[in-house]
Amino acid sequence: MQADASIQVSPADKLESHLTNRTAKVGVAGLGYVGLPLLVSVAKAGYPVIGFEIDENKIELVNKGSSYIDAVKGTELKQFVSGGKLEATTDPKRFADCDVICMCVPTPLTRQREPDLSYVETTTRSIAQYLRKGQMIVLESTTYPGTTEDVVKPILEASGLTCGIDFFIGYSPEREDPGNISFNTATIPKVVAGDGFAANRLITRFYSAVVEKIVPVSSVRTAEVVKITENVFRAVNIGLVNELKIIYEQMGIDIWEVIEAAKTKPFGFMPFYPGPGLGGHCIPVDPFYLTWKSREFEMPTRFIELAGEINQNMPRHVVRKLEQALDRRLGVALSRAAILVLGLSYKKNVADIRESPSLKILELLKGHVADLAFHDPIVSKVAITRNHPELAGMKSIDLSSWSIAAYDAVVVVTDHDGVDYELLLSHSRLIVDTRNAFASRGLYGESIVKA
Repeated sequence: MQADASIQVSPADKLESHLTNRTAKVGVAGLGYVGLPLLVSVAKAGYPVIGFEIDENKIELVNKGSSYIDAVKGTELKQFVSGGKLEATTDPKRFADCDVICMCVPTPLTRQREPDLSYVETTTRSIAQYLRKGQMIVLESTTYPGTTEDVVKPILEASGLTCGIDFFIGYSPEREDPGNISFNTATIPKVVAGDGFAANRLITRFYSAVVEKIVPVSSVRTAEVVKITENVFRAVNIGLVNELKIIYEQMGIDIWEVIEAAKTKPFGFMPFYPGPGLGGHCIPVDPFYLTWKSREFEMPTRFIELAGEINQNMPRHVVRKLEQALDRRLGVALSRAAILVLGLSYKKNVADIRESPSLKILELLKGHVADLAFHDPIVSKVAITRNHPELAGMKSIDLSSWSIAAYDAVVVVTDHDGVDYELLLSHSRLIVDTRNAFASRGLYGESIVKA
């Protein structure tokens, strides 16, 4: 019996067919620490993929097969580019070519610590200009619950197409962890949710092909709040150990020794570690998306805000410890001291300086000390940042016995492995260690002060 040619295939069924046979073209908007690894993972899954970026330098590098992120191997990227499976562009008209578009754009905070959705809104408007039937738009950027439905959806529907019938939306939070060699985009379980039955079916089909395990949840808002919950949990617990560190210091107790002993308990305790403040895009930022949204419901977020206050004050605590140590150990005033900050990135062994506490510490010291420099084995200079423009252009100095001895104190903010800690210990007059970098490597000395 011959099939009825008049039967129309729905946009959802057509897209599902393309997703199943891997002929769907996928777009990834934003090629940073989240977008570039996703771009390569999608290509590995067999889908043709286009990366979208406003930074022309990144586009040029991608199209040459040159990776600028440690999590992506240049050899893999080059393989997919040369094979015609992967390309990058600044041209928003190419959104029309894509069946699935994943948005991996920044969601920072304003100076008033309120959500800045300008990147999400701008990207969504660009997509809306070229929106067609049968497309699925997925937001991966971390944000407050309701963003996908209340911000992204109306902008797309202003095109005249109907969500859930003509096109589909969903949310799947990124879970990247720069520098983590145990997990990558494909091996980290992926939380997914679509807006409606058809979208759920499609987003499940797509990500099941890209990652090893998906975790479907009941609604888009639930998926949005899963990521915030993960980072609130970390921010609150880091805030707790930072507060305990300050308390234990007054008691003459080493918080690091306490944690090492406590974590031997095989149940009921999870170790978190103190530091000079929070860095990276997630933990210092994401919890405040929830505090902002909670105001709409007149619900206080006391734990989150207290943890945020403690964590934000840690750079100032480090500078106070430095000032005290200079005075008590060397008899040198901070204003007359030469200070070397070790580590610019927010996390060891990665080149990411977003929200790094090093930037805040450098800002607090700049103009208040006789000489100021930093060393970082993988970050050569301070890039232009929105919150610390006065630091732009500072360059990492080389470490040598002579250069170390030229400074009154070394402040360890980021404990990169690629540093000669024995050299530092041998030639430093004073070391303020915020990361337990020396003791964790079995190095001890009278010049070390923990902060």
